[in-house]
Amino acid sequence: MALRVFGRLLRDGAVISTRLIGSARQESASCLLASGSAAARSRGGRHGFIFTPACFITSEAFLGGVMKSTAAETDDGVYHLPASVPPESSEQVSLLHRHPDQPPDSKVLKVAIIGAPNAGKSTLSNQLLGRKVFAVSKKVHTTRSRSLGVLTEDNTQIILLDTPGLTTPFKAKRHQLEKSLLVDPWNTVKEADLMVVMVDVSDRWMCSALDFEVLKCLAEHPHIPAILVLNKVDLFKAKSRLLDITAQLTCGVVNGQRVRVRPVIKPPWAKKEPERSSELPPDEDTAALEGGETPNSVLSKEKLKQLRSQRGWPHFKDVFMLSSVDREDVETLKSYFLVEAKPGPWKYHSEVLTDQSPEDICTNIIREKLLEYLPQEVPYSVTQSIELWQDGENGELDISVKLYTKKESHMSMVIGTAGKMVARIAREAGDDLSRVYLRDVRLKIAAKLKK
Repeated sequence: MALRVFGRLLRDGAVISTRLIGSARQESASCLLASGSAAARSRGGRHGFIFTPACFITSEAFLGGVMKSTAAETDDGVYHLPASVPPESSEQVSLLHRHPDQPPDSKVLKVAIIGAPNAGKSTLSNQLLGRKVFAVSKKVHTTRSRSLGVLTEDNTQIILLDTPGLTTPFKAKRHQLEKSLLVDPWNTVKEADLMVVMVDVSDRWMCSALDFEVLKCLAEHPHIPAILVLNKVDLFKAKSRLLDITAQLTCGVVNGQRVRVRPVIKPPWAKKEPERSSELPPDEDTAALEGGETPNSVLSKEKLKQLRSQRGWPHFKDVFMLSSVDREDVETLKSYFLVEAKPGPWKYHSEVLTDQSPEDICTNIIREKLLEYLPQEVPYSVTQSIELWQDGENGELDISVKLYTKKESHMSMVIGTAGKMVARIAREAGDDLSRVYLRDVRLKIAAKLKK
């Protein structure tokens, strides 16, 4: 049974909402949050505030709306299965062009999920959709282009815009990355109603300051509301530091209100955080200050220099702390989106799950397995070709894919000892595809040296 504890943070508004799950994940955070004379008092922990995911900082009035929405979902008592993807391209195209079956009081929200590479953007999108339609791996640049997911509940449609991790032309050239990794995130943000900035707090470098490309993206679109999502809190051992990180990445301001995080005990040997310095090589740093990193950048040299000295963004509307692999955590964020949606026509029929073709999903899932199981740069150089896509005799879907490698040594790694690696990739990818298409999938994969 889950409980909610609310501690007042700000005199006229900000509240921290924490869902306490009865598990070993509960830990105390040795810090107080305060604004003026108001502070979050101890809730039973001798070190101060009790924290467990999921947690978000928001206005009390808005929190009431989220609670009301969550209560309505609970009272309904009916679990609706998420949509699936038709296994035939013609069916998917027909579905995408079908007229939206919206109710009279329809609401819609377009959400662009941005962040540095490997922040957990696709994992969050999959969890929100209820099906795995976006590739996920521990390696960077798993997502190569902008993809769209559609979540439809009752009268509300949430359109999730999953983007590649923000990078620079310098890095793209050095690693021979596709142009889509540079262009898609920036173009996607332009069509969004809400930006979700994801930060991997388990990465000590990522959680110390917002990625510079993320800051530039936020600065170029200050009119689009943005929220901060601190992801992978389940992997973050020092839970007491989460609130310090929040204050740092928000410049101490959430929704226009000042937030101060005051440690209860700070040892005299505690070091001050160093000023943010450029992490880019000289050539890339010069390009950044000249605005040359971002396609059609509208930021001046002065603005870029100012952003370079910033660690966070002071205009976030709300802050969430969660684990994107935890369904209950993600439900809190989903409730937030449903409340944030504004009256308007749906863009898609309620049965649409994604705008990707069945073949694209297949190649992306296979690529995910290659990234997961092959070392270093090997999976990035492998290309794919779908040789067969047809219905089997017993209603299953037969798919045959050929992988092309540039080196014989790479081909040996793809095949593995006695063909065990390629068999494992085919088996696991086939299982994932079966859950997306809602059909048995027989996937065969062969490897060939590209001449």
